Amino acid sequence: MIIREKIIDSVVNMFKVNLGVRADEKILVVTDVPTPEEWRLKDSNKLADAVERALLAKVVSEIAAERLPECKVEFFAYPSVGRHGAYPGKDVEEKMKAANVVAAITTYSLTHTDARVNACKAGARVASMPMILPEMFYPGGPMAADYREMERVTRRIADLMTEAREVRVTSPGGTDINFGKEGRKAMADVGILTERGSFGNLPAGEAFCAPVEGTANGKLVVEPNWYPDLKEEMTLVFKDGYVVEVRGGGAVGDYLRSLLDFSKNVEPFISRRNLAELGIGTNPYAKRPDNVLEAEKIRGTVHLAIGDNSHIGGKASADIHLDFVIPRPTAIFDGKVIMQEGRFLIPDL
Repeated sequence: MIIREKIIDSVVNMFKVNLGVRADEKILVVTDVPTPEEWRLKDSNKLADAVERALLAKVVSEIAAERLPECKVEFFAYPSVGRHGAYPGKDVEEKMKAANVVAAITTYSLTHTDARVNACKAGARVASMPMILPEMFYPGGPMAADYREMERVTRRIADLMTEAREVRVTSPGGTDINFGKEGRKAMADVGILTERGSFGNLPAGEAFCAPVEGTANGKLVVEPNWYPDLKEEMTLVFKDGYVVEVRGGGAVGDYLRSLLDFSKNVEPFISRRNLAELGIGTNPYAKRPDNVLEAEKIRGTVHLAIGDNSHIGGKASADIHLDFVIPRPTAIFDGKVIMQEGRFLIPDL
């Protein structure tokens, strides 16, 4: 249920502070809605979640129109594309390119798509909010963080990440993976998207980069309840940069195995298996482990992604980008522990 009164202040703050909206700018609020096929195949809980998110986008557009009357506000809904990182269609891209500010309140992420990249090239400032929930806008939710302080912390971590050549990540849950990072610049997703062509997630709070392709070896263990609908442990085994096996995971594991289809060494399956991203969460108000948008921002977590990284400085182009969050991680940069089981070992943090 969307309690309009509880989100008004955060919505206005998002447009004014995070996105720096100015008078006479064009604001686009875009969302995806379930297709007839999804209505047929998806269970009612997932459909209700997607429909509520689309309604949230509509309410956000109405609040923007009421509270920012000096701006032109447009709401646009398009058919769901069914997975994160898939191109949403030319109509969506053209709408985004024509706007000054885009709030993408979607079920499936537009972050790692050409539509988002080309909108930013055209000058749009894009806030990508896949899987966002109304309560994230409530007082005490992740949208209520002190974004200026979070910017300081996140940029500090991003600088250390940029300098690192080799990274190892372990966890009490069993994750133990290492990979190269030399030459890849880290970025700070701090939620201040006021420069022309800027983009990021909201809620924000992560430092992230693209590992060097072909270098990852080890295993990533995704713990129960740390991924949507995951009820049992799931392990991704990496060799020379790519997932070579997915163990366990129940229905989620079955879906991932079908998506990666290890029996086929052709595209798009090969690029989907690529280790795409290293991220470290910095938002002290983020709490939910089963919502990836929020979970990957939880301060003291690490997330690793597979699939596309061409939009964050990597070389792999894929039609998916899937993030997996690791609680209580230990992160080691060039042999130096910068985080021990979720606690930063960096002065002033």
